[in-house]
Amino acid sequence: MIPQMVTWPEKSDIHKTVNSTREYSALKSGERYYDKPKKWNLLVKIQVAFYLCSCFLLVMYIPNTIWDPELKVITITLGGLGIWRYAWWFVHVVRSEIYQHSRFPKTRAAAEQRWQAGWRPRHAHFMMTTFMERRDTTELVIQSICREVRESGIPTTLWLGSGDSYDENIMMDYLRQHATDLPLEFVMIRQNVPGKRMAIGLVLRAMSRRGIHKDDLIVFMDGDAVLEPGILRRCCPLFAADEELQAVTTDEEVICYGPKWVQSWLIMRFSQRRIAMQSHAMSNKVLTLTGRMSVFRANHLTQYKFIRMLEADHLEHWLWGKFRFLSGDDKSTWYYMLTQDAKMLYVPDALVYTIEEVEGSGFERMTQNFRRWSGNMLRNGTRALQLGPNKIGYFIWWCVMDQRIAMWTMLVSPIVAVSATIIKDSTYIVAYLIWIAVSRMALSLFLFRYSSTVHIEWPFILYINQLLNAAVKVYCLARLSKQRWTNRGNQSAGLGDSLADRLRNLMAAYMTAVWVTALILSTLFYTSLVTLPNFSFYF
Repeated sequence: MIPQMVTWPEKSDIHKTVNSTREYSALKSGERYYDKPKKWNLLVKIQVAFYLCSCFLLVMYIPNTIWDPELKVITITLGGLGIWRYAWWFVHVVRSEIYQHSRFPKTRAAAEQRWQAGWRPRHAHFMMTTFMERRDTTELVIQSICREVRESGIPTTLWLGSGDSYDENIMMDYLRQHATDLPLEFVMIRQNVPGKRMAIGLVLRAMSRRGIHKDDLIVFMDGDAVLEPGILRRCCPLFAADEELQAVTTDEEVICYGPKWVQSWLIMRFSQRRIAMQSHAMSNKVLTLTGRMSVFRANHLTQYKFIRMLEADHLEHWLWGKFRFLSGDDKSTWYYMLTQDAKMLYVPDALVYTIEEVEGSGFERMTQNFRRWSGNMLRNGTRALQLGPNKIGYFIWWCVMDQRIAMWTMLVSPIVAVSATIIKDSTYIVAYLIWIAVSRMALSLFLFRYSSTVHIEWPFILYINQLLNAAVKVYCLARLSKQRWTNRGNQSAGLGDSLADRLRNLMAAYMTAVWVTALILSTLFYTSLVTLPNFSFYF
């Protein structure tokens, strides 16, 4: 039985051009970050060469105040922080390369052997949530699922958690026309409470009532995630080859309809993600089980504790009280798996295309994404740290801790640069900008290896990404209850306007001001840009 229709906020304004068509040729190109030598074409080589030559000339001929004796403490401070951050980043790169070229190929070979021998999962379940998605996007997603079912021959049930008949009708129409010959069952669960988390919870409850085998595989995916051909073949046999494996998450690539720089930024973010994910997977853990597509053994997902965590995950905060999480269901599933000491892996050769629609200001969308991502990280990071390194592993535990440290260390260099320019030498900012251009290009050269395309603007986008991400995390730290999901019906939480909420907001602003002031003053005193007054005169 399907529950009654739910009324979603601002539903009528979500997609005014929802039935228009898009060009999705990029999904058919087969271009991957590890097998596309054409990305280093002549134009790209000229651009990179020009950039490096420009940096060389700037270093050689622009007056450099970094080695000024009066600024040596500043240089040592920034140099020490840089060595620490880049060394830690290089550790991730080395671990990523080992995973990609040594560890995972052995895992893949064992899994492929099981698949070739005829192994198939007893049943596969696709758990999809969607809300007022574009027709052509939805049809492309369903087409990719049908293709996987047809090629793999795995008996499959597609469970849809929906909030509107619009998405249901599109899927039913497509399946009636193209999937009548497939071993595919379609089950719709109309949610009676708004929110993606409740949709997932209702679907999982329906699965539990139906009765699924503990070794069935459940695929979590979003309604805008298009599967690359062969993704079931790449993911499913991993569970047969390793009985301890409980969950895997996949690679992602982005197709963005919006400002070109946003597309470039998202491609860069996914390149960073590949390095981090492969590094984390060396420890048999990951830091998120992405909602775009992750695969789980069914034995965990039908447990009441798991379902309730997804539906009503929350925190008890001294300032904001008890509040529920609006988004971040992938972080909730990750945290639950951590508590079960579950083995998790990243599958670098299984790709999902993420279709992003950016309407309005690209910078505002970037900031809103950071608020959502950073908020989810902060809300879940604290309790993950409380599990301790013995539970989740020392490397993963430190990775979570480092996320909280890095948001402060990233702000030190711009504070020092601006202060030194104002207090000591007006040309110091020039030397700092040259350092940014050189150091971020060095990082970008590594990122290019993990990207299907080369973007010469990445050094600048990378710095803005780091700076804005750190600032947003500091802002969110005292405002964990405030949540907004602009690309899912503009849902929001924790934005009340009562007297109590205003007082809490005032306290949050005060705390943020104290933290930032303490960071600025400690940085200025430590680098000797500002000295403490001599109080001996008064004694």
